This record gives sequence, C-alpha cells and structure tokens, in this order.
Amino acid sequence: MTSPIVRFAPSPTGRLHVGNVRTALINWLFAHHQGGKFILRIDDTDLERSTKEYEDGIRTDLSWLGLTWDDSFHQSHRFKEYGAAADKLREMGLLYPCYETADELERKRKIALSRGRPPVYDRAALKLTDDERAKLEADGVKPHWRFRLSGERVEWNDLVRGPQSIDTSSLSDPILIREDGSFLYTMPSVVDDIDAGITHVVRGEDHVTNSGAQIEIFRALGGVAPEMAHTPLLIGADGQGLSKRLGSLSMGELRAQGYEPMAICSLLAKIGTSDNVEARGSLSGLAAEFDFAKIGRAPARFDEAELKHLNATILHGLPFDAVKARLAAVDPRAADEGFWTVVRENCSLLPDVKDWVDTVFGDIAPMVADEDKGFVAEAAALFPAGDVTGETWSAWANAVKDKTGRKGRALFMTLRKALTGQEHGPDMGALLPLIGRERALARLGG
Repeated sequence: MTSPIVRFAPSPTGRLHVGNVRTALINWLFAHHQGGKFILRIDDTDLERSTKEYEDGIRTDLSWLGLTWDDSFHQSHRFKEYGAAADKLREMGLLYPCYETADELERKRKIALSRGRPPVYDRAALKLTDDERAKLEADGVKPHWRFRLSGERVEWNDLVRGPQSIDTSSLSDPILIREDGSFLYTMPSVVDDIDAGITHVVRGEDHVTNSGAQIEIFRALGGVAPEMAHTPLLIGADGQGLSKRLGSLSMGELRAQGYEPMAICSLLAKIGTSDNVEARGSLSGLAAEFDFAKIGRAPARFDEAELKHLNATILHGLPFDAVKARLAAVDPRAADEGFWTVVRENCSLLPDVKDWVDTVFGDIAPMVADEDKGFVAEAAALFPAGDVTGETWSAWANAVKDKTGRKGRALFMTLRKALTGQEHGPDMGALLPLIGRERALARLGG
C-alpha cells in the first residue's frame, strides 16, 4: 500500500464532540500506522454559520488530543475551484437547474410516501422547455442545481462494511448548489479530495448512501474515488443515540471536567473493535495496533463510567512533574509531590484533588456518632507525642486498641471518619502526616 492521505473535515459551526473526534482519531491512527498524512480540512462553505471561534476551538481540541495535522486548508478559500467543477458538470449535461420551492418538494415527498413509493425526485425540471425556464427566471425564481445520477449501481469494497452496492436509481439527484449560489457539502468535498490526493475517506456509516452519489461525481470530474471506510456510529451505555447529549460530551466540556486526552483516545480507539478497551500510554501505541479489520459492524458503545475508569488508571500513573502545574491551578497546596503521591490513587479526575486539599487542610465536619464520642476523646488523649510520621498511625491505633479493646472496623473506621469526615480514602498512615498534629487533635476534640 502506498502511504495513505486522509482528511478530517469538521464544520466550524459547533464544538467537537466524541462522535466526530472518533472519526478524526480513526483517520489519524490509520495514517500514522501506514506512515501517511492527516489533513485538516475546514468545511466552512456555510459562511453564515461558520465562525472563527469554533474553528479555533476545533484546532485547540485536536491539538490537546495530540491529533496533529500535516496540512490544513479552508473550503471558503476554494470557491473558484468549485465553480470550475460546476461549469464542467454543466457542460457535460450532468448539472441541471431545478425551480421547485422547498414547500413544493415537501409536497411531492409526502405524495410519494402516501402512495407507497420512495420519495425520489421525479426530475420534473428536466422536462421544462426553454420557454418555461425563461419565464420562471423572469419571474425571479432562482434555481438550485442537481447532479444527474446515472441510475446504475455503484459498488465498492468498504474497508469496514465489506462489499457495498448502491442503486442510484433509488436515490434523488443530489442538490449541489443552492438557490443563492452557495455550495452544499457534496461536490466541494469531491473536488477537495481529488486536488488533495486523498486516498482513503474514513467517516461514519450515515454517509454510505452519500458515498454512492459522490463516487459518480468523482468519475464525472475525471477523478478516481478514494477507498472508503464507513464506521458504525456511537451509542450510549443505555443503547440509545448520543445526539441529545453531544453538548455535554464535547471536548471542551470533557477537558473542563478534568479528563486526560489519552483516556478519551484509549476509549474511542477501542470501543466497537475486537481489541480490549484498556488505558494506553500514547497515540503511537494505538496507531501501531490499528487495523480496519478489527472494527465491527455493530454500533460502538460509549460509556462514561468506562471513560472515568480509564482516566483514573492513566491519572494514577502520572508522575508529579506531569501534573504539577495543573495541581497548582486547582489549589497551590496540591502542588506538592508528597501530597500528590498520597492522594492520587483516590482521584478519578485531576480536579478531584480539591476534595483532598479540603480534607487535609480545611475545616471539615468530623463524622462521629454519639455513641463514639467517648471513644474518640479517649483516642485523642492517646495521640503520640512528637512529629507525625508514617509510623504514627499504626502506633496510635495499637495504643488505642490496647486501651479500649476496640479493633477492626470499629477502631479504624471510627478514627478515619473523625479525622477526615469520610469513610474511604488514602492509607491513613500516609494521610495522617499531611493532616498534622494540630488539625488532628482539633478534629478529635482533644
């Protein structure tokens, strides 16, 4: 195989979310597995909805994830090329003007469905005479332009779905140009893929039918259609679609919550494949394992609980230097190597460290039941003198056990709750020196 050239083509009309990031990731992993190129194409032909803010956000998110690109360009800079392609199709008789309004097309669609027929455009515009077209345009009706499909079958061997066959006679001729002269996605994407030398188009399975039409446009423009790979869409842990929740699953939101980039990439690279979903340490490692043959046909299940588990695994393995600046941003008191070493195993997300800053340094409400108050007071009186070290907890617990007769959970859990206000957490032998004598005695009421 020659080195592949792939592209990720987001529209700067919203934030990147787990769905389109998975598409970007699969493209990136495939390209890097084969020593190819990953191109970022900004699909900003919709000038009204596209914004610089969203584009900057896309670039920030991809960079944060480590999905660097080898080249980048904007569709809004290539209207001349699209116009030339449209002219070529017109000259070939493959791009024709249509004058129906949106309401008229909707009415035709409903009539076809009511009669049990597929809502395929009837090509009524091709039956118009020159005089009829002239009158419509004289009346101020501006046409939209459709590509005339061959009516034949279009076939390709999909790298994920296997052999595919689309009967273009069952499709409406796609609209390529709107009434206002602006281009829809279909043709510019083909023109760009030809000019950029794209060898593989990797995208969601919701584009399968569209690919059949686009392959005909490739051929009409004298290009060779790239190889195609259509991946299953994402669903939630409950088996439902993610469309209503994509805002909360944007990269900006996940980053703000404290998720690690490699946790997101580890999950999105492996769900829906034959590989185990495990935390991976690098994108290069994921790229080395990539194979389209591993991607299944069933929807890929995105489970936030699984993401958090992966995140915890990655976070627990991060050295202090890798998180020092971020810890300081949460709370300067957290930017201490000893503190991080003690509490990191109890953080699923890095911002969780704030809870342990509050537990160690803050004014907490001890959890002491009425029946335990006498025991806690007695324990306070037995708190060892001198510096609090890693051995203080065990020495103190043994002394309390010998004096009171308490042991096991009744001993250790009661003291933990009195000192931290929580039932679970880091090893008390390591945590107690961080709390220190003064705060410990204050919480014990001693």
